[in-house]
Amino acid sequence: MTRILIKSVVFTLVTVLATMALAATIRNSSGPGETFTAVYTDATSLNKGDDVRMAGVKVGTVSSIDLDDDANAVVEFTVSGSARVEKGTVAQLKFRNLVGQRYISLEPPSDRGAELEPGYTFGLDETEPALDLTLLFNGFQPLLKVLDPEDVNTLSAEIIAVFQGDGASVDTLLASTGSLTSTLAEKDSVIGELITSLNSVLTTVNSRTDQVDTVIVTLQDLVSGLASDRDTIGSTLDGLSGLSVSVAELLEQGRTPLKNDITALQTLAGNLSDAEGTLNTFFQTLPTKLDALGTVGSYGSWLNFYVCQIDGVIPDPEGYYGDLGVQANAARCGA
Repeated sequence: MTRILIKSVVFTLVTVLATMALAATIRNSSGPGETFTAVYTDATSLNKGDDVRMAGVKVGTVSSIDLDDDANAVVEFTVSGSARVEKGTVAQLKFRNLVGQRYISLEPPSDRGAELEPGYTFGLDETEPALDLTLLFNGFQPLLKVLDPEDVNTLSAEIIAVFQGDGASVDTLLASTGSLTSTLAEKDSVIGELITSLNSVLTTVNSRTDQVDTVIVTLQDLVSGLASDRDTIGSTLDGLSGLSVSVAELLEQGRTPLKNDITALQTLAGNLSDAEGTLNTFFQTLPTKLDALGTVGSYGSWLNFYVCQIDGVIPDPEGYYGDLGVQANAARCGA
């Protein structure tokens, strides 16, 4: 029991110390605070005890809020001694949540400067009031009217997030918008010519209203005809698909014979090349031969030949071959 009691006491002490350390970290009370003052034209919804943050980390709290003679809000706040407040820092009011709570964000300069002395007062040129959400949402009123409540809440939360901590994105957006505006301004003459040309086109189209109506009606008739023949077109496409398959099979079957024909054609071309001399002689004498054949066939639908000599052999019953032949003595055969 003694051992269990000791372990329980040790666990309790460690838990209490860890909780105190966590609470001290959250409250950022690690060191004494230094007091600063900031003047705002509008500090609505900023209350005593609200956060003072730097780079998103709480470094202090708002101590008091008063009015000066010019009806400006004078806000006194403390900053932890571990936080360095440099010259050129801007004290901005930002929204903490959708409920309307706000906090002071100390935005340091881009270039490091000298540290400000405690008690320094940020003037109107060194402070920025919070965004007027009422004015912003009034601008979105036409859009919000057509949105669902859920979409409105989502859009509002995203707008708050953008203007709360994503200043770089806003700067980029504004820079892009400025670049676009400048580009459009530089292309003013081109845009003017485009509008003038478009006006001429519209004038021409307007002067040919009847033809445009005819084109539209004809196009509608065409689309209606295609729609009514969709079954036929569909079956035709199926037929084309079958034809493609058949042609593919035909080519597959004819590939081997075609390959053999090409190979044989190569052999034929080689033979013709080797017989070049014979072919030349044949083609040179062919006209003379054709003339002679034309004369021979001029008597009718036959060819008239005169036999000058016939030679041959025939077997006799004893197995010997006897000679057979005719030798003409006409003068025409003496040539």
